[in-house]
Amino acid sequence: MNAGIRGRRRTAAVIATAGALALSVLNAPAAQARDTGIVLSDLVINNGKPVVVGTSRVVKPSITFNIALPPGYGTDHPVRYDAHPFLYRGRITAAAGTGDNYIGPSGYGCYELSLKRARCEGTLYIDPHPSSDHVDSNSDATKWKIGVSLRLWKADEVTLVAQEYETRPGGVPLKRAAHLTVADATPEPVAKGKKVTVAGKLTRANWTTHKNGPYAGSAVRLQFRAKGATAFKTLKWVTTDSAGALRTQVTASTDGSFRWMFYGNTATGTATSGQDYIDVR
Repeated sequence: MNAGIRGRRRTAAVIATAGALALSVLNAPAAQARDTGIVLSDLVINNGKPVVVGTSRVVKPSITFNIALPPGYGTDHPVRYDAHPFLYRGRITAAAGTGDNYIGPSGYGCYELSLKRARCEGTLYIDPHPSSDHVDSNSDATKWKIGVSLRLWKADEVTLVAQEYETRPGGVPLKRAAHLTVADATPEPVAKGKKVTVAGKLTRANWTTHKNGPYAGSAVRLQFRAKGATAFKTLKWVTTDSAGALRTQVTASTDGSFRWMFYGNTATGTATSGQDYIDVR
């Protein structure tokens, strides 16, 4: 709970699977698509950072937003309104009210700021499993558009009065997770002034095969932190081969630890390897 809403009365809590929320958007009657008067503002997704997704683990990026309700509606009757953001690719269709690809919330809660305003926070739900159709192609590693679903119901809490689907500027980059193996330095120990060979491998998530695969032709930094030092320093850049392998040589000068560092790109997340300490004699 954010400090700004601590102690506020909870006005609504939506805990549902992403699939159920997606279906509620997909199945909403198109005939009711008109202005609701709900204003959704101050939307922040994943703290403004890209979302990195692998091949198996569910990812839940944070969402926070405010809502203001139209005349005749109040935060004391939360079941009569619904407002939540979602991510999509393609376009929002008039008939379906969602995009060609859809990523919705797994759940969120809203807290009363006043009779007409509430603060909401929760998470989106991204499952890389093929059955979810969230990320089923490497082309999904791009900036996703932001949409907002808004709905109002009558006092019977069943009859839909109005619904609309708005777009928001900007977007949220989805990136393929990257992984670096430990920076393996040999020989150990090594005589001062002799060559040390450092090896490793860079892979990244393949959303088509749903396995990690080699990332060829990528520039990776070899870094070293001397014994007693507080920070790593870059020694050189090394490019992965066709199998994603890294291999280079440096001159041994002092005890310390090697690591690999990949800074990512528009389609791939960052990665840092485990460290290998070497004893120089």
